[in-house]
Amino acid sequence: MSPLPEPRYPSVPELVAHAAALAAREPGLCALRQVGVSRAGRPLHLLSVGHARRAVLVVAGAHANEPTGGSTLRVLAERVSGEPELRAGTSWHFLLCADPDGASLHVTPAPRSLLDYHLGFYRPTGAEQPEWSPSVLPPDRLPPETRTLTGVIDELRPYLQVTLHGTDLGGSWVQLTKDVPGLAEPFAKSAAELRIPVETGASDAAGWPASGPGVHVMPGPESGAAYPSMPDDARHSTWYHAHRYGGLTAVVEVPMWASDLVDDPAPHPAPAAALRRLAARLLRDAREVERILAEALPRLEGVDGPLLRAAQWALELIPGLAEDWTHTAPAGSTMAYVGSVDAFGRRLPLRAASMLLRVLREADDRAAPRLERLVAAWCDAFAQRFRARWVPLEHQVEHQSRTVLVAARQARERVA
Repeated sequence: MSPLPEPRYPSVPELVAHAAALAAREPGLCALRQVGVSRAGRPLHLLSVGHARRAVLVVAGAHANEPTGGSTLRVLAERVSGEPELRAGTSWHFLLCADPDGASLHVTPAPRSLLDYHLGFYRPTGAEQPEWSPSVLPPDRLPPETRTLTGVIDELRPYLQVTLHGTDLGGSWVQLTKDVPGLAEPFAKSAAELRIPVETGASDAAGWPASGPGVHVMPGPESGAAYPSMPDDARHSTWYHAHRYGGLTAVVEVPMWASDLVDDPAPHPAPAAALRRLAARLLRDAREVERILAEALPRLEGVDGPLLRAAQWALELIPGLAEDWTHTAPAGSTMAYVGSVDAFGRRLPLRAASMLLRVLREADDRAAPRLERLVAAWCDAFAQRFRARWVPLEHQVEHQSRTVLVAARQARERVA
């Protein structure tokens, strides 16, 4: 990959400082308050713009490794505060970062390549992710970040919750807990204008109905999970908490690097065979990381922490996921869907290897150079296979912002 202009993703303290400045500049319109604390004692902040009873809640930072949402939130807050028509009958509320502990551990705010991105990679276990923890933990064991998020939903009763997510490499797509008619066309138009591919067959939404290309509506809880082995079932996440107040959630995904291989809607000629090959590669890659981990573990006695825990958790997911792929090819599988699974299969062991590499480097372990070569090779292969091209940060933010504003307008009409 050629050298790239350096993007700039704001840190959580920078987001808080910006929100505080906005509240100070518009004291009658905007308010910033602390609504909770993380497990490590970091504050969770909510910025509110406007006073209308009907509310939109925008959440950034639910996944530590998806930095675009913070930039989008900052732009949206400025737009909403400066454009009265966006506040007509609606108040806007911005949870600046749902997981500040995770954000402090993902340390690549300005990646120039996939390798840069992965050398500072962190994504916590499912039980430690604010939105996903209800799908894997009983209610009395939920982390404080999750309780804060659901508490904010209980207070605001938003007709729409938007959670800002992203992917390292691929395309843009939207996941909805209820359909929002009229969203698909402007979403696709925005993506086309900004040269962002629409991920028409996102593996995250395998088998879900679509209201338009890249706009997926989550099936009800009575439907079977696409990948039964995966513990983080979206239907048991905090995304459904808004339903108790008649609201819905939109998850807006945008890529850092784009690939035009994830938007081909043509039927795949042999999806079952392709998925079996991808499952075999997934297992093979995981074994390479597991061998290095097994060799290094005796030398890491006494070493513990979120990076090692998350690396081991990611590796534990892989055998079940490979089994799912071996026996399940959704009806009508497209080239885009198989491409999305291909990317997912490269991503999961690469993430485990990257987090383990950080642990080994910190311990000055002799296995670190070997693992670093593996991470570098996998990043290069990932970028080459998908012909990765950088999406300018301003385009990531503009597309995500446009999608949020359209979703808010269309969802309001839905519940009016």
